[in-house]
Amino acid sequence: MSTTGTATAASAGRVFFYVQHLLGIGHLARASRIAGALKDAGLDVTLVTGGSAVDGFPGAGIAHVALPPIVASNSGFSGLADLHGNPIDERFKRDRTERLLQAYRTARPDVVIVEAFPFGRRPVRFELLPLIDAIENTRPRPLLFSSIRDILQQNRKPGRDQETSDLVRAHFDAVLVHGDPSFGRLEDTYPLASQIADRVHYTGLVAAPLPTPAPDRFDTVISAGGGAVGVELIAAALDARAILGDMSPWCVITGPNMPKADYDRFVERTAGSPVKLFRFRSDFPNLLPNAELSISQAGYNTVCDLLRANCRALLVPFSAGGETEQSVRAEKLAALGFARIIPDEGLTGNGMAKAITAARTLTLPQQFTVSLEGAAETARLILERLAGRG
Repeated sequence: MSTTGTATAASAGRVFFYVQHLLGIGHLARASRIAGALKDAGLDVTLVTGGSAVDGFPGAGIAHVALPPIVASNSGFSGLADLHGNPIDERFKRDRTERLLQAYRTARPDVVIVEAFPFGRRPVRFELLPLIDAIENTRPRPLLFSSIRDILQQNRKPGRDQETSDLVRAHFDAVLVHGDPSFGRLEDTYPLASQIADRVHYTGLVAAPLPTPAPDRFDTVISAGGGAVGVELIAAALDARAILGDMSPWCVITGPNMPKADYDRFVERTAGSPVKLFRFRSDFPNLLPNAELSISQAGYNTVCDLLRANCRALLVPFSAGGETEQSVRAEKLAALGFARIIPDEGLTGNGMAKAITAARTLTLPQQFTVSLEGAAETARLILERLAGRG
């Protein structure tokens, strides 16, 4: 376990924020953005991460505890592995749990935020249930919040939704839904939302501030999120470029987790062309205001960036392993007039070329009412709850 950062002597309160990213980097990016807003509001923040390290996260001024990393061993997120692909065993779980509990004891927080759980991240309940027990046995007891995105993966196993509701009612002071009810309500993807309605607070979408356009200008920006999936998306987009005879400048961002062999193949394919290939660009949101079109999956942070930049989008929602969240989000963005959608199953260059042509004809809405200030509103809500404790 690695730890960086120090607590300040005079703060509005101490926050212990747990986030586990398993495949992409969306959960980590959103949590880091919220952590930054909490810090800016005067709170002392410790961010605990359990996935692979990603440059630039969690950000300056945030104390960071890195647990031994784990990743998803399959697309359904049901199995866990270490960074070498080895399934984790009971000894590994016991070690991580003790490191997490030690970090909690060291932080002595006034507030604990757990990202996704109990609505998701069931594979890491081996350490989160002991953490909740520790919270319940702490005096004075810290406030406990669940931090969730606006659209949830719908449970496929009977009883899971009720188990989630029972955990919320037994242990959580509030559920922070990082969405706008005009864009999507919790009950749209969580059927027992009425059971916990008194705990639910909508914060708005957690988007970055309005970006300054980057000096680099690309007509089309293609991104694959973290890059663990997305090879087919990029390959089909490059095939479509050739079919369309498009010679305008394109930017392709593969994501830091794309396998090296696939990345090297794209390097060779784009060499000498107007296509610029990158592993990662921290200024991705700054590329969108000047872009004619963005081609991407429909992850939470990407959609926030598209809305903020008012950029046309062609969305290829991730659906492997029965995933539903991105498809629901893509449909909502299309309903606002921002996007066209093409399924990720059976992607071809011809299909992508037709979808690109259609997406470029979109007339973007002149205004919309979806709140994008979720990070600042999260900080305000937490400060309000702390003040209410007297």
